Amino acid sequence: MFDSRHIKTFHAVVAAGSYSAAARALGYTQPAITQQMKALERSVGTPLFIRVGRRMRLTEAGEALARHAETILDSLTAAQQQMSSLTRLRAGRVRVCAFPSASATLIPEALARLAADHPGVRVELLEGEPPESIHRLVRGECDITLAFTYPGLHEQIPDEVVETPLLEDQLTVLMPTGHPLARRRAVKLADLADERWIAGCLRCRTNFLHECAELGFAPDIAFTTDDNLVVQSLVAEGLGVAMMPGLVLSFLRHDKITGRALDPASRRQVSAYVLREHLRIPATALVLDELKAVAARRVGC
Repeated sequence: MFDSRHIKTFHAVVAAGSYSAAARALGYTQPAITQQMKALERSVGTPLFIRVGRRMRLTEAGEALARHAETILDSLTAAQQQMSSLTRLRAGRVRVCAFPSASATLIPEALARLAADHPGVRVELLEGEPPESIHRLVRGECDITLAFTYPGLHEQIPDEVVETPLLEDQLTVLMPTGHPLARRRAVKLADLADERWIAGCLRCRTNFLHECAELGFAPDIAFTTDDNLVVQSLVAEGLGVAMMPGLVLSFLRHDKITGRALDPASRRQVSAYVLREHLRIPATALVLDELKAVAARRVGC
């Protein structure tokens, strides 16, 4: 209904008491002020001023608008300042949903870089495993999702979601120190067909079963847990072996376990997922850039 420029000019006319005085205050010509006030009166559908001799007096509608004009202009100024802060990255909120090993490795490094250069950008961290974390992104519960996929598993990504690959995370077999195969530099999964296994999250377990099936055996899964520290503790006590990603091993170590690479190598793809439209939001794009920079330094994961 209102043009903000017209409200600003109206406020100046009321304060100055005449079109000519408002024109001088704003640096406009008097005809320009007159045209703006006529346009404003057309918008509201009623006169705002009446002339009494050489003076101008507000109509009832003009008095009502005058009471609101300063509040309107203050709100517009506050909105402009907030928009400026968001676009210039002095402020902003980004919700990141990540699986546990990414939350313990990639996220802290990225947030430390962000805090140093853009302390006004706030990041809220949520935890979730794929595919549920992708669903949370689509539902609008987060702005960026970190998730992982395996080559042998079909992944359906909604059309409105953009995937940004971050790194390839190499899988490692964990076994108790002193295990006969610990003397090798790399081990074949088929050589562990008779072992008892500790399995991880649903997606990792599904990939593990798929790889074993490709080699013609069904593993004996004795324990299943999403807790990476529990997996290592069970291995350390000789209760089984486990296949774990490199990101996990970069922050969890146990002196009674040995990790060996698989031959041939097995990897999972770690990626960031964002709704296509959110790439245009400065704070979201900034956090995504920081995650890419941190992931690029993790050679060998």
